[in-house]
Order: sequence, then C-alpha cells, then structure tokens
Amino acid sequence: MSEPTAPIDHPGTWYGDELFQRNDWLYNFSDQEIDELDYALRFTEHLEIKQINKDSFPLPVLGKELSLIQESLENGSGAVMLRGFPIERYSEKQTQRLFWAMSCNIGMPVSQSAEGERIFSVRDSGYKADDPRLRGPNSSNRLSFHSDRCDVIGFHCLRQAKSGGENEIVNSIALHNSIQKHRPDLLAILYQPFYYKRHTVDIGNQEPWCQQPIFSIQEGHFACNLLRVLIERAYALPDLPEMAPIQKEALDFMEETASNPKLHVRFRQERGDILFLNNFLTLHRRSAYEDYEDPGLRRHLLRIWLSVPNSRPLHPLFKENYGDTRAGAVRGGMNPVQNGK
Repeated sequence: MSEPTAPIDHPGTWYGDELFQRNDWLYNFSDQEIDELDYALRFTEHLEIKQINKDSFPLPVLGKELSLIQESLENGSGAVMLRGFPIERYSEKQTQRLFWAMSCNIGMPVSQSAEGERIFSVRDSGYKADDPRLRGPNSSNRLSFHSDRCDVIGFHCLRQAKSGGENEIVNSIALHNSIQKHRPDLLAILYQPFYYKRHTVDIGNQEPWCQQPIFSIQEGHFACNLLRVLIERAYALPDLPEMAPIQKEALDFMEETASNPKLHVRFRQERGDILFLNNFLTLHRRSAYEDYEDPGLRRHLLRIWLSVPNSRPLHPLFKENYGDTRAGAVRGGMNPVQNGK
C-alpha cells in the first residue's frame, strides 16, 4: 500500500483555527426550525424511538439543512457544530428523540455495543481500570486522538462537567500532509497495516484481532482511522508479533503532530450543543474532567454512530471491522450478540 508523493489537495482541508472561519462549521437553529421540532415531536409521540426515521419525522426546512450538513461532513470540513437547540424546553427523553430524528436525516444509526445500543450515554460510570466494561467514553480520563467505528459520529451535550472535558479536533488530511512534509519515512509506515485487537465490549465479534492501515486511499478517496489503545492491545498478544520500533515511532509522531496547537482546534461543547464529525476526515480527543458531586449535575452527552449514504469507499482491510467497504453501504458499528451468545 503506497502513499502519495504529493500533499493531498482537498477542499475540506483546514489547519487549526481555520475551521472556525469556514462557513460549513457552525449552524444555528432558526425559530422556524425549532417550531418544526416541536410539531414533529408531537406528531410522532406514538412511535417508539427506533420507529422514527427521516420519512416519519417531518422536518421540511431543517431537513434540507441537515442534508447540506450530510454533504459537508463527507466532502467539506468533516466537522459541524449545531447551536441554539433549546434544551431547557424538553425532557431528557424528548431531547434523545429529537437527537435521534435529526441524526436520521444524516445517516442510519448503527450499534455501539454487543447489546445493540444505538444511542450511547457518554458519562463517567465509575468502572475501575481492570473492569472489562470500561471504555474511554464512560470514564473521566483524558482520551488520545482517535476515530470511532462508523462513518459519522454525533454528540449531543445534555450537561457539561464542573471543569475540563474540552474537545480537540484535528483535520486528518492536514495531519497527513504535515507528517508527509516532516517525516515521509513515517508516513510510509502509517500506510501499512497495523494489528487491532477486538474491543473488550465487542463480544459479538468472533475475530480476536484484525488489520487496518492508519492512512489509506481507495479509488481516489482518502481515509484516516485510528484507535491506538486497540493497536497496543493487539501487539501485546502472545500469538502476534511485537510492535516494531518504527511503528511505535510513527504512532508517537502522529500523536505529537496532531497535538500541535497550529493543527487542531480546542473548544468546550456546551449544554445543548450538537457536534457531528466524519471519522475518516477528522480525529478527536477529550481532556480529563472533574465532575459535580450531585449525580443530577454530572457530565452527560448522548452519542450516536451513523452509517451515511454518501460515504466513501474504504480499503478492503476495513471489511472485518466495518462489514462492508463499498461507498454508500450500510456499515460500521458493533455486532450485537445473537440469542445471548
């Protein structure tokens, strides 16, 4: 798998705070769109949340804007923030239904666990370090730059932490081009396959490990995908080779480069904010946070994983993790356990 010899030229490329100046970054809800949400919420109150979809939840004006957001996530900046959602006027259940309905205008929700959860609560669950249920999103720990197993990831902030919990996003093409400029030898390594161990909560997947490249180009379409914790767990397995020093150096340099303030943006998603990210065009991380003592005030975000109909083709090695690599295919997520097995 060979890397390109020239920097990748893409209209969605941005460096650091350039994202905030783009016209496809920030979207503010209008009063008319809020009225549409109110009406659609009443119109569909008889439906179970999983029965709600783009067709059953009428959003004549907002739906068109969400289609434009779907397009910009794939072919633009890959990062969109929606602000002005009046979270105070809705119950938590209503907010969840609205987040689901808006997300369905962008893509199809896929499973985030072996239990088939399609909306996941991001909050500190208090699990100890050796608990197999522990995942980055259900801890208060700092997370490293990574992507999730879906085309697009969405977050809706219900409550923020007492302090900390800032978001950082880096554009993966800008990251790629910076590594190419400074360490082309390491970029070549990142185009090669790395072993990934199955996640501890991915018990519906029968494979103990798979292989994926960090950077890849398929049919002219770029993709970046990284979850270092699973890479390191794989290379610690006795039946797999140890990670080569050059591989570790490449991963370290990638993290170091992404951490450059000139390359990434840092912000705090506030109550009511909705954030969508393309997992092949961006990497994201979160700082550690301190929570409130009162359980009713603690940090809580809703997370959704989406398979989008305008997605890019992926390298064949993504098949084991994503199920399908064709452009526009329903893919990603975790396989639910069948019949309790």
